[in-house]
Amino acid sequence: MALIISADDAAADGIVKPSWAYVTYLAKNGDQVMGVIGLAKGLRKAESKYPLVVAVLPNVAEDHRRILEDQGCIVREIEPIYPPEEQFQFPISCYVINYSKLRIWELLELQFVDYSKMIYLDGNVQVFDNIDRLFHLPNGFFCAVKDCLCEKTWSHSPQYSIGYCQQCPDNVHWPDEDIIPRPPLYFNAGMFMYEPNLDTYHNLLETLKIAPPTPLAEQDFLNKYFNHVYEPIPYVYNLVLAMLWRHPEKVELDEVKVVHYGATGSKPWRYTGKEENMDRDDIKMLVKKWWDIYNDESLNYKDMVAAEEAARQEIFERFLVALSEADGPYMTGSPAA
Repeated sequence: MALIISADDAAADGIVKPSWAYVTYLAKNGDQVMGVIGLAKGLRKAESKYPLVVAVLPNVAEDHRRILEDQGCIVREIEPIYPPEEQFQFPISCYVINYSKLRIWELLELQFVDYSKMIYLDGNVQVFDNIDRLFHLPNGFFCAVKDCLCEKTWSHSPQYSIGYCQQCPDNVHWPDEDIIPRPPLYFNAGMFMYEPNLDTYHNLLETLKIAPPTPLAEQDFLNKYFNHVYEPIPYVYNLVLAMLWRHPEKVELDEVKVVHYGATGSKPWRYTGKEENMDRDDIKMLVKKWWDIYNDESLNYKDMVAAEEAARQEIFERFLVALSEADGPYMTGSPAA
């Protein structure tokens, strides 16, 4: 059963927890940095109270790191993690380096803050509404959105061969489980909430050494590792675009808080509309929404800091003018006892 997320959870104590943060991952140079910049600005527009940590591999250029720092990100260099040699055959070459994401379990202390809970977001994810309330979910769980299993990338799975999708389990009923055991729930690893922990981190690395090869790399690995503590959260916290054409009856775009531009051809900074399913009005609208945030100069971190400082200075100056114009003496010391 999915954890229930209510507005009351976010307002439970009204106190900003400095030990919470968002985190993403940047593996190389190129235009992927645009996704992270857009994510930082999206979180800012959504008025998140928590920082964005960017775990970067050593090959990420210094100018890209400076750009991210200028956008208010906390940049942390990590060393790459590779799977065992027999696991190097993946349908997409970048899957090999994606195991480096496991380093985020090591991000316990940054800038003198101990992070006890973090929300991971892929660089091709955009946040359109505040999701800070997720941090108030109970400890001890790995929280993520169930994946849609209808695309060809799932052709290796028993779910795909049967036509079964966990997003709409009533559409196609599972056959006799004595003949084909029903697989456990499977989450999309483009967004998840987790708890950094050194013991978990070291155990992840040790488990990876003996893990059998899997088609979807670190996503398969994380699903197997955290299956016993996985709790689903609503799809609005990670809209996988395939939902738009596979299960349109389930999607209310006005309610979606997080969009995952993971389908082929959907990355806004590379969008042409020519790939399969990309020439759709809903896709075009979501791509435009991403660009609107990315191009909004008022969301630049330095500009926002300068504007806030100017606003504080104006308020202070008004206060001084009001004092100078007030009638009667202005008492600066404590009254006599």
